[in-house]
Amino acid sequence: MTRDWRPGASDPSVSAIARTETLLVALDFDGTASELVADPMAARAIPEVKKALAELAALPHTTVAFISGRSLVHLREIAEHHDDSPIVLAGSHGAQYWYPGESEADAEAGDPDRMLRDALLDELAPLLTNYPGVELESKTFGIGIHGRPASAEVEREAFTAVDEVFARRARHWRRRTGDRILEYSSRDEGKDTAIAVLREHTGATGILFAGDDVTDEDALRVLTADDLGVRVGPGETAATLRVESPQQIAELLEVIASERATRPA
Repeated sequence: MTRDWRPGASDPSVSAIARTETLLVALDFDGTASELVADPMAARAIPEVKKALAELAALPHTTVAFISGRSLVHLREIAEHHDDSPIVLAGSHGAQYWYPGESEADAEAGDPDRMLRDALLDELAPLLTNYPGVELESKTFGIGIHGRPASAEVEREAFTAVDEVFARRARHWRRRTGDRILEYSSRDEGKDTAIAVLREHTGATGILFAGDDVTDEDALRVLTADDLGVRVGPGETAATLRVESPQQIAELLEVIASERATRPA
């Protein structure tokens, strides 16, 4: 049963995750760390979230991560992420990773569908000019179609046209939908994969994961009783808690950082 979290209210699940021995705080980016914006590459984490994550990342036995459907190169750009950042990144729904102090492996080099992706981009680019406001995104392992700047009717028509192309040329690719986005990927990893990989990599005894969209439910559904799932905004969810906005995510993270900073050693 999902319950609403309100600033100032004590919650035993929040206190429990704050005091776990080894904590992983993992957030989706768009709509969770950042506001949703029309231009996908204009997204930036709100200042309150950035501050709370910096406080958490500075605490012992605490790791902070972003888990996103974005390609790693784009995730690094919108997260304003530099080589000396303490924040872990999982891009492409868990097919790509960046860890502090380690270089990224060239995951794209062995992708057998790389040439197909490029051919699909070549076909889709002129097709989508017929749908004003619909934007095409090239991803490391796939293609994203953004409908946010378009009308709902134009978005539906564009998504139908794109589906027809993939049914003809790349039926084996994984199809995902989200908040005004359609995505096809040559890889099958989901955010549940990222949770498993990061749990093992960090040795986390507890994970807080927060997200706002359909693909985030993959991660929320695999959390354990020692973890805490948070849904941002409306929608059916497997999360334990629900907050209204990225601003409330920041407030929740501040509570966790404060409690964790004072926990017994």
